[in-house]
Amino acid sequence: MTAHDTRDEDPLDDQALIAAARVLLPTLETPTLTKAELAELLFDKLGLNKRESKDMVEAFFDIIHSTLVRGQDVKLSGFGNFNIRRKAPRPGRNPRTGEAIPIKARDVVTFHASHKLKDVVQGEVGGEDDFE
Repeated sequence: MTAHDTRDEDPLDDQALIAAARVLLPTLETPTLTKAELAELLFDKLGLNKRESKDMVEAFFDIIHSTLVRGQDVKLSGFGNFNIRRKAPRPGRNPRTGEAIPIKARDVVTFHASHKLKDVVQGEVGGEDDFE
C-alpha cells in the first residue's frame, strides 16, 4: 500500500486541506470572516498583490459605509440589502434602577439577506460557486 492509497496516510494531503480550509473558512480563533481574510482570498484567488487586495477590501467597505451614511440603501444582487430605517422615539427603562428613560428617534442599519443567500445558507441549493 502506497502513501497515496488512503487519505489518512498522506500528511501532505491533510495539510493542503487544512490550508485550504483556513483560506475558505473562518479560523477557530476568529469565528467570523475578517477584512484581512477577505484580502487574503483576493490575493489567493485573483492574484492581486497583498496591498491591492487590502486596498480593494477597504474601498468596498468605504463605499458601503459612505452610501449608508448619506441615507441611501445598498443592494447587492444575490446577497442582500442594507437599508436605513428610522426608529421612532419610545419610552425605555434602565434595567438596574427601573427608571424611565426616553429613547430618542434614530436611524438604524438593517440587513435583509436575498432569497438566493438564504437558500445557500440553508443548504437548499448548490453552494458558494453560485456567488463567484
